[in-house]
Amino acid sequence: MSKVEIIKRPIEQVSGSLKKSAWSAVFESLILIILGILFIVLQDAMVRVLAYLVGAFFIVKGGFQIINYFMEKGQNDFLNNGLLSGVVSVLIGIAALLIGENIANVFRVVIGIIIIYESLVRINTASKLASAGINVWKYIIVIALIMLVLGIFVTFNSGAVVVLVGWLMIATGIVGIVGDVMFIQHVNQVVDKLTGK
Repeated sequence: MSKVEIIKRPIEQVSGSLKKSAWSAVFESLILIILGILFIVLQDAMVRVLAYLVGAFFIVKGGFQIINYFMEKGQNDFLNNGLLSGVVSVLIGIAALLIGENIANVFRVVIGIIIIYESLVRINTASKLASAGINVWKYIIVIALIMLVLGIFVTFNSGAVVVLVGWLMIATGIVGIVGDVMFIQHVNQVVDKLTGK
């Protein structure tokens, strides 16, 4: 293997890793769009399904922890919190089933926080592109700031109805995909800047 190939291999690995991360973000944005469409089309049904899924998840998880605790017969009791966490999980599950449609408010806040997180990730990407001298950072920062505003609106607007949340999820997903594809198109320039080419 020549010296050029030895140097080239890590650079290709960095480029591949960056592209893989960006495509992963595109996939996450697609899931967000699909969920948004479901929220618009199936409004009340989606909220109920969500409540049942969350409730069932915590009840099953808690039940498993409780059973596991008794199967171990409380061994390593000093460090074993399985019984306590199991009971708490079951109670959370029951509460999710009882509050049902009110879980939409909790879900709205969670979605808002996820959107804010995604926007901050893209602001970080834009700053890296800017430091590498790649002009596309300006577009990504605009996209990221739009996402940030949407995330804050969803998180703190208690009047945001399920349909609005659905539309915001779709818009955020589209904006995210556009930003990620722009990054993928310029990933080789990023690697060149990092390696001093």
